[in-house]
Amino acid sequence: MAIFVDFYPSNHTRMDSIEILVSIRKIVRSLNLESKSIQKDFGLSITQLLCLSHLEQNEAYKGTHKQLMALLSLNSSTVTGIINRLERKGYVARLPKTGDKRVTYITLTAAGLKLLEKTPNVLHDRLAKKLEALSVEDREMIKKSMDIIVSAMQIKHVEASPLLISEEPSA
Repeated sequence: MAIFVDFYPSNHTRMDSIEILVSIRKIVRSLNLESKSIQKDFGLSITQLLCLSHLEQNEAYKGTHKQLMALLSLNSSTVTGIINRLERKGYVARLPKTGDKRVTYITLTAAGLKLLEKTPNVLHDRLAKKLEALSVEDREMIKKSMDIIVSAMQIKHVEASPLLISEEPSA
């Protein structure tokens, strides 16, 4: 008696995975379009804007390099580059911690705060507000689903690069 093993996913499974891939592609495309728009209008990447927004929400408008690394899921040298570019533009300043010169705070400047007042409600912020409006259970389900996708794609180790579009020159 021969046993037939179907090595190909069922049509239903294939449609589910295609629908998931299309949804992910829509998200990535929306982020790319938003990134291009922000870069064109304000000379900033979304990653730089996220840094400024993070500092704005912190007490005394300051944060640490380590906090920014964790927030953005980026390595130290990439965050250093982002901070350097923001500092050159006058949007942040580095200030040593009083009594401990080993710690440096990244502080939002008045120019950085003024820029944030002009920037639009970017896609990330809109998404965050919509997610916050969901129930805790729904947010947990989304988080778990995203974790499953990241795990299935074996990309847990991949850095959340600040470059959303290949032609973007800086983070």
